[in-house]
Amino acid sequence: MDPVSLIVLSFLLPPLAVYLAVGIGDPFWLNLLLTLMGYVPGIIHALIVVT
Repeated sequence: MDPVSLIVLSFLLPPLAVYLAVGIGDPFWLNLLLTLMGYVPGIIHALIVVT
């Protein structure tokens, strides 16, 4: 997927962006947990994983 699309998707739906970047694995579950605990940590983690 296009890197720019993944970055935009990181702001809208962080777990989906991580899923599309690396699939279902530890980064996805960590991002889902971070997003549920607070939206901003999920965004930050998604940006780190995607870029």
